[in-house]
Amino acid sequence: MGTMTAVGSSNPQAGTAQKTLGQYLFDCLKLEGITEIFGVAGDYNFTLLDALEQYNGIRFVSGRNELNSGYAADGYARIKGLSALITTFGVGELSACNAIAGANSEHVPLIHIVGAPPEKDQKEHKMMHHTLMNGNFDLFHKVYELITAYTAVLTPENAEIEIPAAIRMAKEKKKPVYLVVANDLVSKPIMARSEPAAPRPTSNLKTLQAATEHVRRLLERAHRPVILVDVKTMRFGLETAVRHLADAMNVPVATMMFGKGAFDETHRNYIGMYEGSFGSTDVQTTVEQADCVIAIGMVSADNNTANFTAKLNPLVTVDIQPDMVKVAEAEYPNVLAANMLLAVQKIGYKGQGVAEKPTFPYDQITGSADEPLTAAVYYPRFQQMLQEGDIVIAETGTFYNGMAEVRLPRNVTYIAQGGWESIGYATPSAYGASIAAPNRRVLLFTGDGSLQLTAQEISSMLYYECKPIIFILNNDGYTIEKYLNVKTENQPYNQIPRWSYTKLAEAFGGDAFALTVRTYGELDQAIIQADKERAGRLCIIEMIAADPMDAPENMRRMRNYLEKQEKRRSQN
Repeated sequence: MGTMTAVGSSNPQAGTAQKTLGQYLFDCLKLEGITEIFGVAGDYNFTLLDALEQYNGIRFVSGRNELNSGYAADGYARIKGLSALITTFGVGELSACNAIAGANSEHVPLIHIVGAPPEKDQKEHKMMHHTLMNGNFDLFHKVYELITAYTAVLTPENAEIEIPAAIRMAKEKKKPVYLVVANDLVSKPIMARSEPAAPRPTSNLKTLQAATEHVRRLLERAHRPVILVDVKTMRFGLETAVRHLADAMNVPVATMMFGKGAFDETHRNYIGMYEGSFGSTDVQTTVEQADCVIAIGMVSADNNTANFTAKLNPLVTVDIQPDMVKVAEAEYPNVLAANMLLAVQKIGYKGQGVAEKPTFPYDQITGSADEPLTAAVYYPRFQQMLQEGDIVIAETGTFYNGMAEVRLPRNVTYIAQGGWESIGYATPSAYGASIAAPNRRVLLFTGDGSLQLTAQEISSMLYYECKPIIFILNNDGYTIEKYLNVKTENQPYNQIPRWSYTKLAEAFGGDAFALTVRTYGELDQAIIQADKERAGRLCIIEMIAADPMDAPENMRRMRNYLEKQEKRRSQN
């Protein structure tokens, strides 16, 4: 972490001795390329926000609540590599807990900064607002120890050590970190501290060599190897190394659900998504009958392995993780993924490429202009509308499953919360993405149920002149939840109030291009029109589903699987 080393080992002669804690904190964040900090104002963070107002190069971007600001910071970090969030003590930081835990689960580096009551009041254990009225000011810090990779209570004495250490940890582990500072200490000058730079992690060369030899032996016997790309490829910046490996080896490449967007889907060797028995049977056969699977950054979660129906033979699997490798049953710790990928490339295996040109589920546009909206009709249209350089945000639920099968053009940033799956994540995340990349086209695909959790952030988008195109799938409730519950029908808890989605912008005091569409022809026209309108304003396209229970094929297969499981259970 070269830039941080310079900051971390600053000396009094460098002039940092006169810097206040707040200035030094923002200097460190600015060095990392952060130009916006998300958050919500509260009296215990006023001194932080006042210092930020006076600071050049970073602006405060407010959200409608702390949870949403946390989601926005998450979306921003996925584009810029790191983000920051400022909340107030107690009420604010606890509101953001869900978003921070999500960033942890999803490997997203985020600096959460909390403004706390004055130090003197804390030491005297006074009864202060935003507390549990028990004089204990360390409770919420303890909560955050469980959901972040690093926590620190900042003081003028330790700021020069703790701030760079927290940032380094966020970047190395790709996890959120937590810094709390009493509001009367923000404007105090920091004490210069000289701390030796922490060594950057490196691979154990002997272990790397042993792992490489083991892979070589596997590949020498292999006739049908395959590369399987997953989410940590994106989070740990391994996309280029993986592409080089795929080019060199010339073998089929598939991606996992969580890893959507981690590999160029226009690549000649890309065969599609591996979704166990819920996805393409061709991809399933290629992956499961491979005699060597090189898996990069894989997370073997239930919803990433299609309820564990993904069957990889461990004896022929090379599991490359950010800081360790598992080859068959042998574990090789302290091996960095970047080194391992290069070593595997140098083994020199040359495959036959892809036997037949693969087909993708949504390559063919079907349906006439007056055909009502169904998954079979609108997903191919989405695939056709996507452009290089787009940012695509897919909400948990029906769209998450359907968009996974849409083939992406080159250089598309794909954002979804595959593991944490917090309903409502996508709208604030799209707001954060729009702030991070104002010159890129942002497309948000969300459901009516999900949007109702965090719709306020459309107000923030309007306020900060963000202009995403928002597709709202109105299928009258939580369709994904209806699919997941195979025990009962017509659950009242999966119904939602009916909103006038196209009037949201007006209610939030803004102007948007907003349309409701019911047929393929109307959707087609709305997409063409929105692409013209988006230069000037936010666009909302509400899609009325012909059948509330219509869903993409992978969701139908999941439902069939769950029904069979339930039947088996009830018979036992």
